[in-house]
Amino acid sequence: MGIGRGIQSMDYLPDDNSRYKDVDYWDERYKTEQSYDWLGRFSKFQHLLEKHVQKEDSILILGCGNSSMSGDMYSAGYHSITNIDYSSVCISTMSARYSDCLRMTWHEMDVRLLSFPNASFDVILEKATLDAIMVEEKTPWEVSPHTACFIHQALTEISRCLKPGGRFVSVTFAQPFFRKRLYARTEYNWSIRKYSYGEGFQYFVYVMTKGEELSPEDAALEKKLLEDTKSPPTRVATTQDEDEEDFLSNIDLI
Repeated sequence: MGIGRGIQSMDYLPDDNSRYKDVDYWDERYKTEQSYDWLGRFSKFQHLLEKHVQKEDSILILGCGNSSMSGDMYSAGYHSITNIDYSSVCISTMSARYSDCLRMTWHEMDVRLLSFPNASFDVILEKATLDAIMVEEKTPWEVSPHTACFIHQALTEISRCLKPGGRFVSVTFAQPFFRKRLYARTEYNWSIRKYSYGEGFQYFVYVMTKGEELSPEDAALEKKLLEDTKSPPTRVATTQDEDEEDFLSNIDLI
């Protein structure tokens, strides 16, 4: 998913947030929208990415959308980039737009079923793609079984396609309390490190390194969640009264 330098145009806002999961919505949007960058442009978090991604790395970008990120990264020297999105309109438009970037490829694909061999990439990067998958969740305190299953399928595929020592980089507005409970799973075979960027409103960059163990803190979190639910973690109990506002409203704050 997802040149928005500010709030996205009202022309492209869906009638209901659930439409963010609808490929038809994105196909129609991509027919006229030139570019939009969820959570800011590449330059906003480039200083963090450079610490974990080398210029020679093979990189897979999930849910690339019409974002300028792939082109900006290519211009910065990251040339081995594979982009996927489930919108055929997006892939057709972007492959034509960046046809001069000879080593960058574009594929129509579902993040839950990546058609790449095991251990294909040094880096897999997503920016707000997983956030969009969670659009129908009314509160961050509870993830529905359906969405938890979707996220688990995607993360399982991401882990499978990472080389040993490879990094999964997730850029999101989701705070650690909510996002780590999805990423902290021993079966994914990775460690988790958290960084942040942004002035005023913070965004987060999670770096998962394949083949490293979870920290004791994250392993304890996984154990607690599994004990609480007796199943893959989908819920965090709380006694606080939280506003059940549409969580995607924060994505537009750039």
